[in-house]
Amino acid sequence: MHDLGQVRNVQKVLQRMGECVSSFINERKNIYYLNKEGRERIGATKVRKKSLMITHFLMRNDLYIFLGKPFSWKNEVKIKIPKTKVSIVADAIFNIDKEHDYFIEVDYKQSMHKNDSKIKRYRQLHEYNPNFMLIWVTTTHFRKVRLQSLCEDLNVQVYLWDDIK
Repeated sequence: MHDLGQVRNVQKVLQRMGECVSSFINERKNIYYLNKEGRERIGATKVRKKSLMITHFLMRNDLYIFLGKPFSWKNEVKIKIPKTKVSIVADAIFNIDKEHDYFIEVDYKQSMHKNDSKIKRYRQLHEYNPNFMLIWVTTTHFRKVRLQSLCEDLNVQVYLWDDIK
């Protein structure tokens, strides 16, 4: 993504950034983030640290890259369903040509009951805005098939995380 070449070169770059980054291991992979010194050096104000949500964030980031890094991408957006008191917090949204809305959902160890509840709210939204696409990223073939079934009659695309990273 950053044209750094092979993995070994990326490791050298990260090693040289040592005083500005911290890391931890998640699922046998090193996860790097700016520490206090790194944030101060570049003027960043957002503090990122180890989180139980890291896999969720990584899945969402991989989908963002896979979809071509859409310019209008926004994370964690609350969508109000017209003429109701119902809302949905999408994991991310983006649009193309201001006409086609894309709603992103990440399914990592979420109960299917909660996914079904969220899909029902997307069905309500569909009554007012039938031109949106719902895009899911999930972890197993079983979950992919189940999400596709729950989203029947919606414009949906479901990806396996392994296929997009």
